[in-house]
Amino acid sequence: MGTDTRPEPHWPASLALLACLALYLVLPARLVVGPRWLLPVLIALPLIPLSARRHRHPDEAPWVRRTALALLGLVTAANVTTVALLVQRLLDRAVSQGRALIYSAVAIWLTNVIVYGLWLWEVDRGGPGRRAAGGRPYPDIQFPQMENPALAPPGWRPRFIDYLYTSFANGTSFAPADAMPLTRVAKVLFLGESLVSLTTIAVVAGRAVNILR
Repeated sequence: MGTDTRPEPHWPASLALLACLALYLVLPARLVVGPRWLLPVLIALPLIPLSARRHRHPDEAPWVRRTALALLGLVTAANVTTVALLVQRLLDRAVSQGRALIYSAVAIWLTNVIVYGLWLWEVDRGGPGRRAAGGRPYPDIQFPQMENPALAPPGWRPRFIDYLYTSFANGTSFAPADAMPLTRVAKVLFLGESLVSLTTIAVVAGRAVNILR
């Protein structure tokens, strides 16, 4: 099966990052570290020049991918910190407002799914630019279409929606669904997402439901 060498559009990843920022802005003030505007500004400033490029090309400058990874690291750190603050808040015996905490848990979980979908998109075989060039023959993630070429059109390769779905499935079932992590980096990403999802769903959401009773 040949490889699709068309460059990947950048707008799906940009919209995903903006969705993460929107979810961050609706969180209660007690779950936000520092000024509420700080993280959106830190993300939006480098996102503007990145979004000006319509596609991710094989010959893109190294700073493009480094900046994208730095943004993902920043959003991931902010979301993990928010989870820790939410857990700390729920451990308080005098805690109330269970309904608001459930909404916060949903926003954190959705952010986790989106962020790790972006991580998988950026990490697999060196990122979207290198995937288009076919520079790395060994994938970090094995999709069913790669194992059974008859299931996909000629030249098929995963796009952002495939990685987002994989992240959603992993964050829901805490285990790979159809796409399997092959490398240590991919396994660490799957593990990190499952850990945050498990904490959010089993601990945070469960405690919030008890508060509502």
